Amino acid sequence: MEYYELSATSFADKIQVGRSSISHIISGRNKPSLDFVMKVVQTFPEVELYWFLNGKGSFPPTPSSEISSVKEKTTVSPVSEEKEIPKKDHKNTSKAIEKVIVFYTDGTFDAYNS
Repeated sequence: MEYYELSATSFADKIQVGRSSISHIISGRNKPSLDFVMKVVQTFPEVELYWFLNGKGSFPPTPSSEISSVKEKTTVSPVSEEKEIPKKDHKNTSKAIEKVIVFYTDGTFDAYNS
């Protein structure tokens, strides 16, 4: 918020979350949800997800880290093996898959319910 010179209220409005959410996170009462984190990195694409979650790396990005970030995002990793998602856990038949979430390198995700 300091980097963008935004108040808590204007930051909440910009990422489209409730103002009380920002207040609770800043005070330490609540931890940010995945939805909150994704709204921040989608609204401010220069905020690296890894830095935001772990505090490792640097912010704001330096010109050289922006270049390496672009290279990392454009690198395509081969899929090692396609697997079908099992309906039931074979070790414990009382467990069933409720939701699968796929995280993409651009900071977006898709959720699939069974």
